[in-house]
Amino acid sequence: MKDSIRQQLIPLRPAMRPLAILCALLALWLGWSGVAQFRDGDRRSDLETTRDSGVRLVHQALLQQQKRFGEALALPEVQNALSTSDFASASKVISAGWPNVSVVHVFPTDLEAVYAALPKGGYGRLAVLESAMVENKVRTWVIRDLGKPRLALAAPAKAGDRVVGVAYIQLPFTELTSGLDTIGMVGDTYLGLRQGEVTLWERGEQDYADGAERLAAAVAESGLRVVAATSQPPTRALGLGAVASLIGAVIFAFLVYVTWRIWRMPVDVEAIDVSPTLLEAVANDAGDAAETPTLEIREQPKAKPVLIDSSIFRAYDIRGVVGSTLDRNVAELIGHAVGSLMQEKDLRDIVVGRDGRLSGPEMVEGLVAGLRKAGINVVDIGMAPTPVIYFGAYHLRTGCCISVTGSHNPPDYNGFKIVIGGETLYGEAITDLHARVAESRLHVATQLGSLSESDISADYVQRIASDVQLGRRLKVVVDAGNGVAGEIGPRVLEAIGAEVEELYCEIDGTFPNHHPDPSEPHNLQDLIKMVQRLDADLGIAFDGDGDRLGVVTRDGENIYADRLLMLFAADVLERNPGAMIVYDVKCTGRLSSHILRHGGSPLMWKTGHSLIKAKMRETGAELAGEMSGHFFFAERWYGFDDGIYAAARLLEILATAPELPDDVLHALPKGVSTPEIKVPAPGGDPHAFVEQFREGAFFEGGRQSTIDGLRVDWPDGWGLVRASNTTPVLVLRFDADNAEALARIQAVFRERLLQQKPDLELPF
Repeated sequence: MKDSIRQQLIPLRPAMRPLAILCALLALWLGWSGVAQFRDGDRRSDLETTRDSGVRLVHQALLQQQKRFGEALALPEVQNALSTSDFASASKVISAGWPNVSVVHVFPTDLEAVYAALPKGGYGRLAVLESAMVENKVRTWVIRDLGKPRLALAAPAKAGDRVVGVAYIQLPFTELTSGLDTIGMVGDTYLGLRQGEVTLWERGEQDYADGAERLAAAVAESGLRVVAATSQPPTRALGLGAVASLIGAVIFAFLVYVTWRIWRMPVDVEAIDVSPTLLEAVANDAGDAAETPTLEIREQPKAKPVLIDSSIFRAYDIRGVVGSTLDRNVAELIGHAVGSLMQEKDLRDIVVGRDGRLSGPEMVEGLVAGLRKAGINVVDIGMAPTPVIYFGAYHLRTGCCISVTGSHNPPDYNGFKIVIGGETLYGEAITDLHARVAESRLHVATQLGSLSESDISADYVQRIASDVQLGRRLKVVVDAGNGVAGEIGPRVLEAIGAEVEELYCEIDGTFPNHHPDPSEPHNLQDLIKMVQRLDADLGIAFDGDGDRLGVVTRDGENIYADRLLMLFAADVLERNPGAMIVYDVKCTGRLSSHILRHGGSPLMWKTGHSLIKAKMRETGAELAGEMSGHFFFAERWYGFDDGIYAAARLLEILATAPELPDDVLHALPKGVSTPEIKVPAPGGDPHAFVEQFREGAFFEGGRQSTIDGLRVDWPDGWGLVRASNTTPVLVLRFDADNAEALARIQAVFRERLLQQKPDLELPF
């Protein structure tokens, strides 16, 4: 029996040696993976213990200072001073009994002095004072004073049970972090203390700082959190965990032993079966003249190339009609292509969110499936405006995000705005995604990426409110056009101190009231009427995904985005003299001189949110804007286009000015201008038409610019014709000092355009 088995194994001997080597390699790989995972688990467990210890130490330090603050306010001398509203004496008593306090103030409950001191007095101080008043208890916050962090505490100042003021103190920051300095760090790890996006204290490996939010733990209700990070987990061999890897290593080690024994088995030559195979027997029976039969091997049909409409890959994003050029399967392919690109860049995590369109859930489902297929870990933040999704890439430390949105397009549209490694994809990077799909250059991971959910709306609101607070209360009407900004937009403006009246803020993907595009004046008519009816200070309009802003005054004037950019530029340049301000070719010619008068450096660039953001990174600009209503703040914000944050900054400026909002806005330089004029492109190709027009047109006395299309500037005005990058139309705009100059410039452009295409339908 034993000899029979041996003889059956003899034919396998040639394969045993390479098989033994393969099993040995697998055993070593699995063994290393299991041991490495166990070690990594121990390190992470130790790190979490260290992090939790840090949370306790910071919490204890806060409680200690809060308790001492309460005891100081309860001193008889302080109570006597508070009962007579002698706030100066109360402050002196607290300061005398607390040597390391650097600042002590007791303010009246109206906080008028604090508001009057803005911005010099600091918004952080105002925020902690307001919080103490609202919550009626001691509140803490870390602020910057003279460029250094300080621990600020505020508490209701009570005379008996009656609140007569708000007490405020500042302590050295070391009062908060002295306990953290005593913590013993685990090797190859990072630990930090953060408030909002600011890192207040850190130790360990700086290379891990960007990923530390994954192991963050909040410090009670302080707004602080201790964050931690370590190196990436070791790669799981064959996707197996630590225990499974070690079991697999044992199994393959046993197979090494078996295969090696077979390979070393002695051979009994006489016992080897030399009978012919079936194929040989057939050949012998057929005689010497017969040909040896061959086995027919049919070639497997090649997989058909994936068909995906290239027209949905636009200059700045991906956009198509649901049910026609876009569906769940297409979304999955796009997700797979994006995930493959991320794998090449060694990026593993991405934030995904969607606007309020009815097709949104289906698009997200397909997109997430494709991303996970490429091994990407997805954080789904649900329904949120595009700027909140951009914010998520920073807040959750992924550096990557996709907003599933049709922006301001009709309800049957949807699309994708994509950020990878902090850069918005546009141009060739967008078309490369199509090429990846068409050529099947898609990475398939051995293990699906993870999927988690997170609601960051409160973090977004808190981040803006901690930076922006109004110097006086303004009444505003917000028209979201039933877009996705309808819920969080009013929340933000209320959090910074505005009185908000909502108009069409119910999120409805069918957009039943009007198109969610504030750059079209007719979409603002209901907002103008509501502002006048409610006697509000201002009207604010958002587009379908919340990354653009429209503004109307109390008297019904539409303040175009280029004039708003003048206001923003003057404000930013007060704190950043000489800063670069970028604007697109559709903005007024008066913008450049306005920026120069306020000490800035103007730079005109191509239209398109992706192109503007790229130029900002290249030049280090502090601010940028487009005529369409996109505003990009790098000063105090993250540099992406955010209509909600732009609205908050606008209200901050208007609330600080002594004049009424209408007076401030009407004072901005103004001429006579047209809105965007859109003309169907001949042959459906606007780029070809503009290229030909640009080569042949001559404008006497005008300075021509070909940055984007053709813009011609005269001393008293300018005209522009460019190709839309999102629709097959020509985009024209004209701006001049007066109506006569505007009519002359339009007539010159009309003549030149009709010379190239006599039957071109022009509405001017």
